Amino acid sequence: MNNYYYIVASLPAIAQDWKFGDITAESIVGEIKERSTPADLAVIDFIESGFADGGLNEDFYRKAISHKLPFIREYYTFDLNVRNAKVRFLNKALGREADKDEIDIDTGEFEDAAAVDSILDGKDILGREKALDDLYWEKLDSMTVHHYFDMDVILAFIFKLHIIDRWHKLDEQRGREMFKKLVDEIIDNKKQI
Repeated sequence: MNNYYYIVASLPAIAQDWKFGDITAESIVGEIKERSTPADLAVIDFIESGFADGGLNEDFYRKAISHKLPFIREYYTFDLNVRNAKVRFLNKALGREADKDEIDIDTGEFEDAAAVDSILDGKDILGREKALDDLYWEKLDSMTVHHYFDMDVILAFIFKLHIIDRWHKLDEQRGREMFKKLVDEIIDNKKQI
């Protein structure tokens, strides 16, 4: 028997600008995993392996796109298409072959190709990343429209949690870089005196 009602009811309400406070993404996912069945735990571990360094490789995508769960297949088909669009964009900017370094798996027609291309044409790098994450968030919302207490909602929550965590870490990193720059400027000014 699954605990979907209990798990979903215990999840915090999140939005893209949600702050973790005293908890972490890892601790929330850990709590979900503690309440999951072995079969559901295997699915969560599978998607979590995609967040590990080097986890999103061709082998991973082949497994994801042929996964038994439609949610996993649909999400990772979308994800692969977005990532390949980013590779093509960078290749064009660098004057390289368009398909160099793409993961060559047939995913059919990419319905959001125009939206992704439009985002990538933006001039602000940070704005592009934010817009792409907005597109991922919208995709997850659309995939769970008629789902309330099932595994799809839990998986969408975990993906959204990783989006929030990514921005949280980027903000923290950016803050550290600004602090280091300020300290370096102070040290340089002292040396000139």
